[in-house]
Amino acid sequence: MESFYDNVSKESLIYLGVALVVLIILYWSTSILMKRLGKNPKYLLPKSAFKRLATPLVLIFVSVLLRLKALRDLLNLEDAGFWFKKASTILFIFAMAWLMIALLKIIKKVVIQNYDIGVADNLKARKVYTQFTILERIFIFIIILLATGFALMSFEEIREVGISIFASAGVAGIIIGFSAQQFIGTILAGVQIAIAQPIKLDDVVIVEGEWGRIEEITLTYVVVGIWDKRRLIVPTPYFINQPFQNWTKTSSDLLGTVFLYVDYNVPFDKLREEQTRILKNTDLWDGKVDVLQVTDTKPNYVEIRCLMSAKDSPTAWDLRVLVREKLIGFLQDNYPESIARTTRLTVEQKNEGQTNS
Repeated sequence: MESFYDNVSKESLIYLGVALVVLIILYWSTSILMKRLGKNPKYLLPKSAFKRLATPLVLIFVSVLLRLKALRDLLNLEDAGFWFKKASTILFIFAMAWLMIALLKIIKKVVIQNYDIGVADNLKARKVYTQFTILERIFIFIIILLATGFALMSFEEIREVGISIFASAGVAGIIIGFSAQQFIGTILAGVQIAIAQPIKLDDVVIVEGEWGRIEEITLTYVVVGIWDKRRLIVPTPYFINQPFQNWTKTSSDLLGTVFLYVDYNVPFDKLREEQTRILKNTDLWDGKVDVLQVTDTKPNYVEIRCLMSAKDSPTAWDLRVLVREKLIGFLQDNYPESIARTTRLTVEQKNEGQTNS
């Protein structure tokens, strides 16, 4: 009775064994090297880097094994060489795409881990995070597109059909080009946002009359979180072609304004002192700007603008609300005659009408 070894070429076994040993050594050495680099504080490689790369590396090694003639001889499938090679090619393309995407995510993690987007002055962190987030999606899109193209072109039938189509369908190509113009423009707008950065993640913007924060930036659209929990979905070309307000383009700190309309008799110095006292007694104020100015005069009232600064937009909003409330209370308690004359006359006329009746 013939054994398994009698039906298998000894040369095939040797080739296959050597190939397996080489691949195992390569995998083991790569694992050891990356784990040591991850533990060494001198290197920026994350500890979880090898976990991301392990699966695609194994698939690459498997694709190499599938191409070996020794494996087909061992399995007694010499006639299936075409399918083994085709499977090896497709698996290799798929694994390489996976490996490149994993490397891209590792590079992104290494870069952005040095920037904290949660701090008050997070302008630089938001710039870096926005650039890498958009560029990561662009590269992933390109990698997947190229991998799909290479996989399809590995089949002779598809390659011949593709060449014939490209050679004889010039008019159709022009039509498709015009049809894809908007899509391409949208993708290019996403690239331009990543480079020029008219907006960044966590920016405070006013879009279509709505106040909100940039929550997500993709290649085709931007998600703006509105203050009342709604989400505004805006195409990326909007931020290239349309004007909009960006309150945190150059810094996260903001100036808050409060307008008061009072009588000519109001004591401006006392009101200015009270504003300073209010600001010094709250943690919402960043200690930079404290200004009270008379910005306009009308026959019946005086317009006063109070300026104050805060570390970011939500804090500036809370500070404005606080200062407005405290200043109005201060005027009511100490200078009730400073109420705007139009309001006072209306109240007096109402009181006289009630007395006469």
